[in-house]
Amino acid sequence: MLLRDYFKTYQPKFYLFESPRREEYSVNSIQSVFRSTCSKAKINKKTTVHTLRYSFATHLFENGTDLRNIQSQLGHESSKTTETYTHITTKGIETIKSPIDDLDI
Repeated sequence: MLLRDYFKTYQPKFYLFESPRREEYSVNSIQSVFRSTCSKAKINKKTTVHTLRYSFATHLFENGTDLRNIQSQLGHESSKTTETYTHITTKGIETIKSPIDDLDI
């Protein structure tokens, strides 16, 4: 709902979040807003904008999203880049079932 309200109010033309001059925000501007928001939220842990991307991919992976779909979501050309997200979590490994387990031998 909040995003819809934002969209109706600001009516972005090309980027969802545009600068006042209707241009994309610079990396420095995004980082500055992010740091300010973390400070206001009293988040003292060292975080970056990339932390959000990394967390997004990790949560997708932990919830069973196929790596090819994560690759597409993140815009990675190489699956090797996306595979870096698999080493950071072991959640759910115990529930992975091998097709060999279904063999009646």
